[in-house]
Amino acid sequence: MSAPVTYQLRIVLTETKPPVWRRVLVSPFMKLDRLHEVIQVVMGWEDCHLHMFRKDRERYSIPSPWDGEWRMPGTPADRDERKYRISHLLAREGDWITYEYDFGDSWEHRVTLQKMVPEDRGVRLPKCISGKRRCPPEDCGGVWGYQEMLDVLRNPAHPEHEHIRSWAGEDFDPDDFSPAAVNRVLLQTDW
Repeated sequence: MSAPVTYQLRIVLTETKPPVWRRVLVSPFMKLDRLHEVIQVVMGWEDCHLHMFRKDRERYSIPSPWDGEWRMPGTPADRDERKYRISHLLAREGDWITYEYDFGDSWEHRVTLQKMVPEDRGVRLPKCISGKRRCPPEDCGGVWGYQEMLDVLRNPAHPEHEHIRSWAGEDFDPDDFSPAAVNRVLLQTDW
């Protein structure tokens, strides 16, 4: 029998330059629906859109009663993410899955199993151990809309500068990120 381990995951919001990313510690036994909740917290999303995980050709999500009505003939149904643990999809260091949030803006995240570290019963999981950059605001138009938003915010002479600043928040700083602040939120949930 092998010793218990904790998964160290790296979550990268793909196509962002410079990258928005987080490094988190989670139990390999956590179900995918709970991993979705962790990603929402550590990235800074507001959980107001649909999501799914993808691994190879398989898709994992919360089933909808309308799935059969909207699916193309011959297309397999998504697997129920509540029935799968992280370890079912990520078994070896370097394995990765895609997490997509908000199908309109299409925020894709690459979730990689970086390391399997010995379990430390003194560490409450999940835990954010590092990261860079603030998450884009919801509904800003995906990666390209976010880049355009940042360009406008950097240019006080741009005609949309005041409007975007007001919409994003006067204190919006794309480089602002605090693992300690994220962990305070994670501690408020019974995982």
